[in-house]
Amino acid sequence: MDTHTHTDAHDLRHHGDAEVRDEKLIDLAVNVRTNTPPDWLRKRIADSLTGLAAYPDGRAARAAVAERHDLTSNRVLLTAGAAEAFVLLARALPVRRPVVVHPQFTEPEAALRDAGHEVGRVLLREEDGFRLDPAAVPEDADLVVIGNPTNPTSVLHPAASIAALARPGRILVVDEAFMDAVPGERESLAGRTDVPGLVVLRSLTKTWGLAGLRIGYVLAEPETIAALERTQPLWPVSTPALVAAEACMSRAALAEAEHAAHRIGVERTHLLAGLAEFDEVRTVAGAEGPFVLLRIDGADVVRERLRSLGFAARRGDTFPGLDRNWLRIAVRDRATTNRFLQALDQALLICG
Repeated sequence: MDTHTHTDAHDLRHHGDAEVRDEKLIDLAVNVRTNTPPDWLRKRIADSLTGLAAYPDGRAARAAVAERHDLTSNRVLLTAGAAEAFVLLARALPVRRPVVVHPQFTEPEAALRDAGHEVGRVLLREEDGFRLDPAAVPEDADLVVIGNPTNPTSVLHPAASIAALARPGRILVVDEAFMDAVPGERESLAGRTDVPGLVVLRSLTKTWGLAGLRIGYVLAEPETIAALERTQPLWPVSTPALVAAEACMSRAALAEAEHAAHRIGVERTHLLAGLAEFDEVRTVAGAEGPFVLLRIDGADVVRERLRSLGFAARRGDTFPGLDRNWLRIAVRDRATTNRFLQALDQALLICG
């Protein structure tokens, strides 16, 4: 692992939606689950539109999230997606030395920079399987951000390793936006109250297909929640988003998400088996998220060829710690994966 302060020019504001915007491509770049939101959730959201004349009231949704994680409501904050939470953390907390563990979702660092912070990086290495060594994080870091499972590597770090990062006076931010795509949500820290300074972020946009609605939440100590809430504007989460949050906390919804997580695991295994047939492709071992990270020499050229064949893949060079030889591929259904593997075969032949 390498530790340093950023000096490079990664495009931290580039996200997967830019790969498919304005073009009719099969989307392997965005990690939102396909065929979502489900019909029952669409109906709940549509029914909420009759109440748009009233200001949003988040109490029921907040209580539902708290109950789902066996917490009190004062440990929950609803946000306009997990991305808003990163902005709140960067602006509300008096940190002096924030550190982000990379490669991972770039919005936390971008938000910290925008708030005037100088951001340190811990770069996980391919030769270590992009796995965390808690000792690599500087002792004087007073805010540490890590994803689990991490986007884009799809590595699921042991909860004990992440909890080992906790220190008195340190805020430990764990981005669990994809944790509900892991069967049993093993290694989750959500609901833990014994880890000092712990802040867990969750998103409902990926599993439930609500990226356009913007809904997520923060789980943290009451004092941290209060500080973040003071930084939020009034009524930051819309009524339809609040209704969706409450609906996604139901037992039936949680069971559906668990079933989807198992299905994703099956389809991911199929994708990885297909990728293993290519000598030119190396995948990150032990993928646990709804996406896989792969290395191909000249992946940037391969990505452009895939686009011409109708497939959008997520470029890797915007993630600190990666370069132009990396691509992230979302897990899709078997038929889509098979078509992608055929296209990849063509792209490699042409680019070779």
